[in-house]
Amino acid sequence: MSLTHLNARGEAHMVDVGDKAESRREARASGTIRMRPETLALLADGDLPKGDVLATARIAGIQAAKRTHELIPLCHSLALSKVSVDFELDEANASVHVSATCRLNGRTGVEMEALTAVSVACLTLYDMCKAVDKTMEIGEIRLEAKTGGKSGDYAREAEADEVPIVTGEGEAGEVSLGARCAAGEPCILVKCLAELRERLGVGEVSLPFDALERADVGGLKAALKAMDKRFAGLEEGRVLCAVNQVMAGNATPLTAEDEVAFFPPVTGG
Repeated sequence: MSLTHLNARGEAHMVDVGDKAESRREARASGTIRMRPETLALLADGDLPKGDVLATARIAGIQAAKRTHELIPLCHSLALSKVSVDFELDEANASVHVSATCRLNGRTGVEMEALTAVSVACLTLYDMCKAVDKTMEIGEIRLEAKTGGKSGDYAREAEADEVPIVTGEGEAGEVSLGARCAAGEPCILVKCLAELRERLGVGEVSLPFDALERADVGGLKAALKAMDKRFAGLEEGRVLCAVNQVMAGNATPLTAEDEVAFFPPVTGG
């Protein structure tokens, strides 16, 4: 195996991808920023001096993905069709888990774009919180999965001590409802955000796309309620919905690999 960014003379160069066939490429990366418990509490309550921390970090991560070619010398400028940046507040470990997904139809992969989005989102979290906590640590930035391209699909193997992010409270403590969609598997990734996550006791869950009787948000709600009675809470009060970060209603159509978020009317992400 050779390094593609080195030519026959060992000089760095940009790889010519002009003769490659276009295909659907997607990559997902993750990272973590650890902080003092009191800092995380301020972040969760929206009481930090610089304001809406998660919304600012999300925009920064998306912008960074779009400008990766300006930061990494040999990366191509890509017309990304999707960039999403998400956060999971981990009170038990006083940390924020950051994940980013990038997608396009093109001739080169988007791993660097996903990794750059995570890195800059973590740096933005540090910047937004540093006035009250300079001890924060950023780490564990890594590629979780990629699909498409000549090298094929990749999914990082979970370490033995890792636990699923998707949890809810049960008789024995944390109960897994599901895992993130595996590379190439037709799934819908569902997220419950902010106060709704606390009320339902569910953060994230993946649902096979084939489990939906109707391929729309209403059909997704029905499938979720059939899977676990806690999801009946999606119909209680005013719960908003977004599909791939675009506001949606019950009649909004869904396709495999969509990300659907449910959240209360006011949320910082």
